[in-house]
Parts: sequence; structure tokens; C-alpha cells
Amino acid sequence: MIRQTVLAVDLGAESGRVMAVHDENDALQVEELHRFPNTPVMARGTLHWDFLRLWHDIQAGLNKGLALQPVSIGVDTWGVDFALLDAHGELLGNPVHYRDRRTEGMMELTLRRVDKAWVFEQTGIQFMPFNTLYQLVSLVERQSPQLKAAHTFLTAPDLINYWLTGTPACEFTNATTTQLFNPRTGNWATELMDALGISRAIFPAIIQPGTPIGAYEGVPVIAPACHDTGSAVAAVPTQTPHYAYISSGTWSLVGLEVTAPIINAAALAANVTNEGGVAGTYRLLKNVMGLWIIQQCRAVWETEGQAYTYTKLAQLAAAAPPLGSFIDPNDARFLPAGNLPQLIQAFCAERGQPVPQTPGEIVRCVLDSLALAYRDVLQTLLALTGATCEVIHIVGGGSQNELLCQLTANATGRPVVAGPAEATVLGNALVQLMGRGELTNLAEARQLVAKMSDLRRYEPQDTARWDEAFRRYQQM
Repeated sequence: MIRQTVLAVDLGAESGRVMAVHDENDALQVEELHRFPNTPVMARGTLHWDFLRLWHDIQAGLNKGLALQPVSIGVDTWGVDFALLDAHGELLGNPVHYRDRRTEGMMELTLRRVDKAWVFEQTGIQFMPFNTLYQLVSLVERQSPQLKAAHTFLTAPDLINYWLTGTPACEFTNATTTQLFNPRTGNWATELMDALGISRAIFPAIIQPGTPIGAYEGVPVIAPACHDTGSAVAAVPTQTPHYAYISSGTWSLVGLEVTAPIINAAALAANVTNEGGVAGTYRLLKNVMGLWIIQQCRAVWETEGQAYTYTKLAQLAAAAPPLGSFIDPNDARFLPAGNLPQLIQAFCAERGQPVPQTPGEIVRCVLDSLALAYRDVLQTLLALTGATCEVIHIVGGGSQNELLCQLTANATGRPVVAGPAEATVLGNALVQLMGRGELTNLAEARQLVAKMSDLRRYEPQDTARWDEAFRRYQQM
């Protein structure tokens, strides 16, 4: 086989990368070309993403990668956030961060105007206060001049694709995260837009993963699963259809891969989400706050003169007493940046639990709670679908946290296969190769990942103790 190189632009909440993925003799190799911080900017009380800085770094990485003679380029980012362009295709202000406070109260206001069950019937998406829907409702409420001047709506990866190629389009997997996509019609939820005063005219055509968009410096640009979780799940090295996945990073996305969205009263009551996947699949999942909580704890301790690496925090947590106290990772107090160690201690005190004191105890409380939250979500998803789960695949950066992987096996009573850590980049690359016709289907793509050497298996331990802990967690 001739060596094929594709370039993957992967933007995460903390950093971005431009990576080269080489496919040679059915073996995948990942090469980092350029890594850069993704630092939000607060201006006049609004938290923005610095997209011009990101664009500068993306170009620097891609221009370095051109020397490798890549056959294509693909972009993935987080979901829900967006840009507005004017009639000339110019950016109307820097895109706003989903953790900005402009959405406070907007979900509640929206659901006073339209019925919650109807919104779920239209979209099949989990109700979260930072969804694109509520960001746009906040602009409608403020009579935003930007919204009035807007000619085109693009989600975050679509903006980068537009700057690369000049083609304005919204990729399917990321469009589904907005709570403005109707999976029954396969297009935008225009009735919902009309009911809330959101102009349907600004929403461009939706394209599928694997679609060629245009070219950058003569290199074809192909839409992968532009939502990073969609790309990560495409690279799950599953050997069975009876599996669950956890895409673990700043957020933990706990889910099943299904062939059609689950939109019914039970799914609404469980507040699950149906996000688009690759090759005609959907990702039935729930968001769990994830390692954001530990990231913020680490940042607070650093300001207090205690600079811990993530490895050191994992060691301290492993040495701390297990299953002493739990938090609900999705409690609203943990969403914004802040003094999360104090908020964790306050949560435990409010519920009459032992209050963790040391960094090790606090991180152990978070990791135990995440593992139990994963079990809770998995039980819900299996009940909704009637599916079975033989193994849990943890992919993404969180797969390198050995303690969390073992705790997840313990809590769920199921084997965990951890890796690849670079699942998002690999999935991005594999969908590009599928779009080029180099790979026949998703199963063939996943076989390439399964051959990689950085996979690790964890077997459940001490399950009776975890069963008792789960009962306490549910009663919390």
C-alpha cells in the first residue's frame, strides 16, 4: 500500500493540535505537528473563544504539514458554539464560550414558551443550559444587533472549514449538538426556530461526514465527524456490537451506538441525547461533567502555590480512602470556573457526608463519583434500548487515567478497554480516508485502530462494595 497521510485539526477546550496521521500497510501512526493553547478571553463581562488566534495556529500547523504531501485535511472541535457571518462572509464578533453566563435562565424561559416534550420530539437532544438553542434565544431576547445582521450561522468547526475553503456548510454530527436539528426530517428544526423567533434563513445546508468541502492550498478538505466526540466514537476499536463507550476528557460522554435515534417519553424523562454519528449511526448518550472538575481544582491549587501534575494528583487519589464521599458531577455549581475544591467540600457537607480535606481526598471523591455517574448513565441507556453491554471502551485523554479506568470497571461490573488516547484525531483521519474511498466502511476503519498497541484492559474488582456505594450514590 502507498503511504497515505492526512492532516487532522483537533480543537479541544484546553488546547488545539494539528496532527498528521499516516496509514501505511494497514498500520496507523500519529505525528504531532503543532500544539497550541486554546485560551478563552473575557471582554466586558463576556467570555469569548479567541478564534483569530486559533486560526493563526491552525494555519501554522497546516503549512508545516503541507511538506508531508497530505491527501486531505479534516477539522473537528467541541459542539454547541457558533459564529455568525454577515452578508459578505465576515465574522460578526468573536464566538462566545458556552460557559459564558449569557444563557442563565434562557432554558427556563424557552420552556415557558414552548412545551418541553415538543422540543424533545423535534430534536431528541439532552436539555443543557448552554445548548446552541438557548444561546440563540439569549440573542433574540437581547435584540442582538449581531443576530439582526447575520446572514450565515456556522458551528465552530464549520467556521474553520469556511476559512479553509470558502464553502459555508454545517456538518451533520456537529449540527445535531445544537438542539436545532430534527433527526426525523434529517434537517434543521425549522418549526422550533419559527416558534422562538430564530431566523431559519441563516442556517446553511447540512453535509454528511466524509463529504469533500473544497481545498486549502490545493489539498482537499473533507468533513470528518466534525464534532470531536463523533470522531472519537468512530475510532472505538470495538470487536463486538454489544459495547458502550466513554469519550473521556474535559467532558465525559457516556453512550451507546444505535442505528436510529431514541425519541420517546422514557428518553425525555431520562434527559438523554441523540447525536449524529458516522455511517448512518446515532450516539445515544448523556454528558457527564468529566475531568473539567479536576482541571479546575488543579488550577485553584496552583494559585495557592501547590503545582500538581495530573499524574501526581492521580497518585494522591489512589492513596486516599475510597468511596468516602460523593458529588453529583453534573450539579450546576460545577459548570462555571471557580473554586471547585471549596464547592466540592460544600456539596459533601450539605449532604452530611465526610468532607474531603486534602487534594488527594478531593480528587478521589471526584473520580469515585465519575465512575458511579458512568454506571448510572449506562443503566439508563441499557434500559431505554434493551441492549446488552459486554465491554466499555474508554477513549480520549481520560483513557490515560489508569485509576479512573479501574474505578469505572469496578463501578459498572464490566471490563474496560482503555485507548486510544488519540481517538478523536484517529477518527477524524479515518473518516477522511472513508470519504476518499481508501476504507470501505466503519468496521474496516475500526479494525485498523484495534491493531494499535496502546490499548489496555481493566477487569472489575470488589464489585460488592461498589454495589453498596452505588446505592448510597443514588440516595444522595
